[in-house]
Amino acid sequence: MFTGIVEEIGEIVGVVGQDDAARLRVRGPLVISDARPGDSIAVNGVCLTVTEPTSDEFGVDVMGETLRRSSLAGATAGTRVNLERAVAAGDRLGGHIMQGHVDGTATVVERTEHAQWTTLRFRVAAQEGGGPGLTRYIVEKGSIAVDGVSLTVTEVDDDSFAVGLIPTTLRETTLGERTVGSTVNLEVDVVAKYVERLVGFQAGTSQGK
Repeated sequence: MFTGIVEEIGEIVGVVGQDDAARLRVRGPLVISDARPGDSIAVNGVCLTVTEPTSDEFGVDVMGETLRRSSLAGATAGTRVNLERAVAAGDRLGGHIMQGHVDGTATVVERTEHAQWTTLRFRVAAQEGGGPGLTRYIVEKGSIAVDGVSLTVTEVDDDSFAVGLIPTTLRETTLGERTVGSTVNLEVDVVAKYVERLVGFQAGTSQGK
């Protein structure tokens, strides 16, 4: 589990494409300082398993499902990524509970600079067959993970939502580098998905329709 409090900005230093998969090498001296093979680290919000750790780098294997669901499909050497180690029992939960299971991606459609903060608006793809996609799980003042960063939703409509970023978030995560057209990973509140599933079964379906 993770909380969306980014520990450092790392860098992808190697990408090896495989059959419906990829192997990445990531530089992250802080998060790898006490990691062992098999530990979990969130890379731009994607929970991945550490392999072949060194003093400042680690390898990860990314399967096809993860590539299709996340922006890691477009990762290249030099891509900067948000890194967070899995939370330990007893640690403070500074953000919100996250699984590291990315639900999909969104695109930055607007960036507005204010005196003391920045607003980013994201467009979320509609679900197949029409209707709201992941936005059906997003509520105003609720939490959402964007590229592994725990944020509070300030506005939401049928196909987009907005968040406000303080200077610390802009400086210490890759969200400060995001511009119109950038693709980001999203993880919505897992409780909302469970509720939809249960309501669907009560209504005689498994899709919540």
